[in-house]
Amino acid sequence: MKISLQRVSTKDLATLTERTITVSVSGKYSVLADHPLINELTTHYADYDAVYAKKTFSGKGRDVAAADHDRDIAFSCIKAFLNGYRQVVSVPNYEDAEDLYQIFVQFGLDLDRMSYSSQTAQMNKLIEELELPVNTQKIANLSLSIAFAKMKAKHEYFEDIFEEQTEANASLRQMQSASSVRRSLEKTLKSYFNMLTAMKDISDWKDAYAEINELVKAAKNSTVARKKNNEEAE
Repeated sequence: MKISLQRVSTKDLATLTERTITVSVSGKYSVLADHPLINELTTHYADYDAVYAKKTFSGKGRDVAAADHDRDIAFSCIKAFLNGYRQVVSVPNYEDAEDLYQIFVQFGLDLDRMSYSSQTAQMNKLIEELELPVNTQKIANLSLSIAFAKMKAKHEYFEDIFEEQTEANASLRQMQSASSVRRSLEKTLKSYFNMLTAMKDISDWKDAYAEINELVKAAKNSTVARKKNNEEAE
């Protein structure tokens, strides 16, 4: 029962281990019942199964980018409106547009091109300033109340989704690495195969060895086939 477990793919190792455990605890082989190595193998496999296919990141990046894009558009639309309106001195309340535009200048006309964290910090300050009573009146005078409310809502949504991404990524990074779990699993699985090989000529162990050896052969064949396919692709 020879196999280089290091060369077995992540998925095939999981399959081999799972099938080995299933055969061993099936009740067909009394010599394997409650064997300490099987119990240890089951524990390591549970750890491996929990992390071997885990993503490095949460996968929320697209949602965060989309939310950031939406708040950028909302910000840019108000900025562009104020910039244009303030220059038409013949229209009512153009002074209000000038005052509000200068607030945008104060916190950065290009904040929509800043990093997520920098933009969030500046947007918080911008919104706080615009929510002062004197400025909310100017916003109302220019019929921008709804547009401002939408910009604030899109910014708050971004903060929520970004926080979800941060928490999810932190949780994933705190999980035990798949490589360290795999090493523990390989060590225990190898010990189990070695034990079966050592006992294969004893009558009570022959059938158990034969069945599990077929599982090992299948895993080896899968590895060889994958290597051949990779070579042909090259």
